[in-house]
Amino acid sequence: MNMNATDPLDTLDDAVAATAFRRLVRHLRRRHDAQNIDLMGLSGFCRNCLADWIVDAGAPLDKAAAREVIHGMPFAEWKAKYQTEATPEQLARMDESLKRNGGGH
Repeated sequence: MNMNATDPLDTLDDAVAATAFRRLVRHLRRRHDAQNIDLMGLSGFCRNCLADWIVDAGAPLDKAAAREVIHGMPFAEWKAKYQTEATPEQLARMDESLKRNGGGH
């Protein structure tokens, strides 16, 4: 990518981007069948990454509070209700996917 060129994503109005972000989070809240390990294996990020990213962007939250914002409930509750045990195959896919993240998640 040409570093001198403007990324069209940066031209989005912040309110529009925020609306799209909230829609994404609410979508993930409904799709409990989309396990974090599968999201990591496919795309290199998951709900917990989104929580980290909002803190990195300046949200005045600790890790637990940020995860509660994204999951719609305390993470321990979400994990007990919806998270399944990761298989060795899922863990291997996640590891390979994370290698493609270019040093970050």
